[in-house]
Amino acid sequence: MQNEQVIQESAGPAGQTDSTDRAARRAVTVFPVLVLVAGAIGLASPDTFAGWSVSVPYLLGVVMFCMGLTMTKVDFQGVAKRPWAVGLGLVAHYVIMPGLGWLIAHVLGLSPQLAAGVILVGCAPSGTASNVVTYLARGDVALSVSVATVSTVLAPLVTPPLTLLLAGAYLPVDAGSMMTDILKTVLLPVLAGLLVRFLAGRYVDRVLGVLPWLSALTVAVIVMVVVGGSAAAIKSAAALVLLAVVLHNGLGLLLGYGAGKAAGLGKPGSRAMAFEVGMQNSGLAASLATAHFSPLAALPAAIFSVWHNVSGALVAAWMSYRSRKAGAVSETVERLPRTE
Repeated sequence: MQNEQVIQESAGPAGQTDSTDRAARRAVTVFPVLVLVAGAIGLASPDTFAGWSVSVPYLLGVVMFCMGLTMTKVDFQGVAKRPWAVGLGLVAHYVIMPGLGWLIAHVLGLSPQLAAGVILVGCAPSGTASNVVTYLARGDVALSVSVATVSTVLAPLVTPPLTLLLAGAYLPVDAGSMMTDILKTVLLPVLAGLLVRFLAGRYVDRVLGVLPWLSALTVAVIVMVVVGGSAAAIKSAAALVLLAVVLHNGLGLLLGYGAGKAAGLGKPGSRAMAFEVGMQNSGLAASLATAHFSPLAALPAAIFSVWHNVSGALVAAWMSYRSRKAGAVSETVERLPRTE
């Protein structure tokens, strides 16, 4: 659920307004609820969605087209202004999360289908809600948008070989076919959205507020279909998969923040790094797992889709509270009388 239209004018705490803050909080709060309800529907009535799995790539294409519609030249200018920081974010994202996925699958002894699913989530590009969560955390939104944009554009070249390298020991991986699917379901829709924004920008501006909700509803349908397709296996595997997802996301947030601190990006940059590393495009992972492995392999992506938005919102709220508290302390200190 790309929300740059909510935040692109606010690259830091100083630019935040009450209206944009409320809009961002509402989006991040409602999205996981929608996904949770969708998953419950899929679990309760799996037969209703039998045969719907073929529609998942097209649904993901809708989400990515909406993302392309929200992008502007400012997003790409940010890459040119700080290429080293964006490069660091990309390396951290595509090293930490895939590595964690493989390690967690190995340590927990997951079945081949679930292991491949967890690894595939780790090899996906940045999550589409990471920009808004960074905004709520008072992080570096410009850096967040740049990393998310480039990681999405590079996904066709990076995700398939990483998945082959790390998940190939569990299941056969056709990297070439996967690359083609990512090009069709991610890159082409994003480019199409960019083209429409370029040719009809003033008309697109009128519907920007609707796009996040269209994306949220579409992702919810994807989760509904994925959960419905693996409903029989969820009862026996859900607890273990939830543990894997919580560990994957939590360690990703922590190590992403640590990478930013180690690189000297400061608190706003480190917060952006945390969410760009720890939040994944689980809709893409679910689509690829369904197409290349099985509905069971898509289960980690479906659960990740709910969990990383809940955890992201909670961590962002805590970070924002810490920033406000630190600001209040600094203001108090500045007002104290000074003695020579």
